[in-house]
Amino acid sequence: MSSQDTPGVHDVLVVGCGAMGSQIAMACALAGYRATAFDLDAGAFDRAAAELRRRLDRDVAKGRRDADAVTEAFERLSFTTDLDAAARRADFVIEAAAEDLEVKREVFARLDALAPAHTILTTNSSAIASSRIADATARPDRVANMHFFNPALVMRCVEVVGGPETSAATVATTTALARRLGKDPVVLRKEVPGFVANRILGAARDEAVSLLEQGVASVQDIDTACRTALGHPMGPFELMDLTGIDIGYRAKLARYAETEDPADRPSRTVTELVERGELGRKTGLGFYRYADDGTQYPREDDGTPR
Repeated sequence: MSSQDTPGVHDVLVVGCGAMGSQIAMACALAGYRATAFDLDAGAFDRAAAELRRRLDRDVAKGRRDADAVTEAFERLSFTTDLDAAARRADFVIEAAAEDLEVKREVFARLDALAPAHTILTTNSSAIASSRIADATARPDRVANMHFFNPALVMRCVEVVGGPETSAATVATTTALARRLGKDPVVLRKEVPGFVANRILGAARDEAVSLLEQGVASVQDIDTACRTALGHPMGPFELMDLTGIDIGYRAKLARYAETEDPADRPSRTVTELVERGELGRKTGLGFYRYADDGTQYPREDDGTPR
């Protein structure tokens, strides 16, 4: 592919083939890039391909996408367990692996050793700033955050965040790539924990949990207020169940590790839900309970600490 928007970017490597990583890779393939999704678990590939096919077939059936364009995108998308080979041909990398700083630093150090000198290395993390990863490489000027939102094939926002050593050219290329994917990039002028959207969302979520713990209102009523008074598509508890309560929990831990502000610690309610393995839709129980078909019901209690 040749693009005036992102000169020199032809092959995009996405590290991590979970729900986010696979959708990011497909977004790149749909935009015309050769996209490779890497994962250590080869079993993730069949699951990812099936879910992508289901989503895109539905879009075609509803007239949202062209069938031929989807077929061509699948031809540009590949999956691999061979990180070395994939990194050596990558022009741009988007890491979407575990929210663990040491894991990310190890991945970036390895990518730095393998990828061509021109390759930009980005992380999808919103909890871990790229400046905490950049010094694991010899190219801190070509390291940044490129933060997508779930589901990545649908959500238009992408936050682009450079660290103190990130070059203007890296920010420009990352921003142009986001636009090429059909996204609306938000470029931060300053690196701050949580960036923009999640800081605002987190403030609402923290207040909702505080109101619940104070006994002011129930999970359902707080969610109803946010939907019907504020126009939110779903309430904060429904959203936490959808994205995974453990994801927000780990993000709070990472933010607390960076700021050491007690206000950034995970709440008592969220901590106990995670400790009990009640993580939301994916476990069938969170702030709500879920039937096998995904139908949502109130739980007998509020999920508050007992």
